[in-house]
Amino acid sequence: MRSLILLVPLLTALAACGQSPSRYASPPVASGERISIGLSQLEIREVTLPAYAQSEEIWHETEEGGLESNTDVLWADTPARGVTMELTQHLAALSSARVAAEPWPFEELPQARLVVRLQDMVARKDGRFHLAGQYYVVRLSAGSDRSGTFDISAPIAPEGGAAAVAAARAAAVRDLARLIADRGF
Repeated sequence: MRSLILLVPLLTALAACGQSPSRYASPPVASGERISIGLSQLEIREVTLPAYAQSEEIWHETEEGGLESNTDVLWADTPARGVTMELTQHLAALSSARVAAEPWPFEELPQARLVVRLQDMVARKDGRFHLAGQYYVVRLSAGSDRSGTFDISAPIAPEGGAAAVAAARAAAVRDLARLIADRGF
């Protein structure tokens, strides 16, 4: 019995150390006014991310310019899937096209495929969430392929913590979808 009494505080202390991390989803943001993309069906490949951003951890830039994360503060979804789904939803809302992430779920094939490669996806020390990289629109039917670069940022609410970072990411991904809809088709 005495050993059980000694074990209870130890188990309580261990349980406190093993608390689940907090997860943050990018909140929904309005896509804005419609933009014609001249397609009726668009497939979006899963977004590729830099090595550091592939983990579920939310990364931020330090005062020294390094990148850090905290294993107790995570994205609610894997970052590649989350950003891909956000782009898909915004491009569907912005256009009248049928938009879906790969693998293409419909019988009739898409007219084009969107590939997005991020080289930067981080909360910077300047108080903004940054997305930078390239996009490629590959026509699977008549038309010319297009590509472009982007460097987008959205403000992070001061003192807002991880939830503010998630909200800034949502705004940046929406702005990326608008840029691609406007320039990529």
